[in-house]
Amino acid sequence: MAAVAGVRALLGFHRSVTLQRSFGNIPAQLTSTFLLRGLCSATTKSNEPKPPPVATENESLLENLNLMGVDVKMARQRQPGVLRKAFTNEQGLAKFLQGKGASRRVIASIISRYPRAITRSIEHLEQRWDLWRDIFKTDGEIVSILDRSPESFFRSSDNGNLQKNIAFLTSLGLNSKDLNRLLTTAPRTFSNSFELNRQMVEFLEDICAELGGTNPEQFAKYVISRNLYILIRSTKRVKTNIDILRASLKLSDSELLALLQGPGAEIMDLSNEYLKKNFNSLQQRMVSLGCRKADVKKLIISYPMVLYIGTDTLSFKLDCLLTGGITMKQIIEKPKVLDYSTQNITGRLGELQRVGYDFQKNGINILDTSQKRFDAKIERLGASPELNV
Repeated sequence: MAAVAGVRALLGFHRSVTLQRSFGNIPAQLTSTFLLRGLCSATTKSNEPKPPPVATENESLLENLNLMGVDVKMARQRQPGVLRKAFTNEQGLAKFLQGKGASRRVIASIISRYPRAITRSIEHLEQRWDLWRDIFKTDGEIVSILDRSPESFFRSSDNGNLQKNIAFLTSLGLNSKDLNRLLTTAPRTFSNSFELNRQMVEFLEDICAELGGTNPEQFAKYVISRNLYILIRSTKRVKTNIDILRASLKLSDSELLALLQGPGAEIMDLSNEYLKKNFNSLQQRMVSLGCRKADVKKLIISYPMVLYIGTDTLSFKLDCLLTGGITMKQIIEKPKVLDYSTQNITGRLGELQRVGYDFQKNGINILDTSQKRFDAKIERLGASPELNV
């Protein structure tokens, strides 16, 4: 046992010195020390079966990660199994990312948040990087994405599947900008199996054809580009949402098609229960305020994102607008005012009240302007109240 301890100490010292040289002269091969086990054995008089040994963390790996500035506590919470692996590639990963322009801080942050990154071989990293460079212009862009979302790059180990997905999505007419947005916003799209993504695309094309659409391929492309999360949802969820919208709003095929290939594409990925709950809540509130179901339909068709807003938040926004002198008829005609935060709405209403703005006379378009234009309008109205138009 003394000999084993000596071997461990010697290997640990050697690896510590290597890391302390700012990742310099780091071999590309897998580098974590495999802790020798079973060199000593002992007989037992008991015939009772021994419990299976509990896997322990790789002490040499932990030492390396600490020297690299990795938050080991966070890594342990995220993916504890990685810390028990005998072979990892933390030094090779560090050298690879440094070569792409990543700082030590960024490398440590990536490993802290997605420890599985240290299990990827250099060959795998190079292949994946080349695939990403087909989409992004510079290495710096990729490093920036890895810093924000390491999962997007390291989650899948299947480069062949990634290549198929990129080729497939490109064949739909999605350009580099679209693929860039997908990778940064919904990276699971690319770790989906190619067959799963194709299934969703074919489903969308079938929906378009069933509703009388003449260009199913363009419809699928449009929905994906408007709703970046659609490919990581199930066809069952999307189909149920489409059925909910059709039944709740009593839409014809042509009306439903227009909604889905318009702004309605953005709500197709919501959970079914959330969509139903928000619709019922909105309808009940509007009816209680004297609106007809036709008004509810008009509001949702012109601004489907209203169904994204949580029940309590929407109720508060409506209360603010109504208390501020705005009518439901005006909100239905200009529903984008609900797109602003409650803080923005209350702040603007306060400013407009201060200068005596008359919503019944002048309408509510002023609420749906940029902050720069709004401030300029308030300044003019404050200087000359008679210009309150």
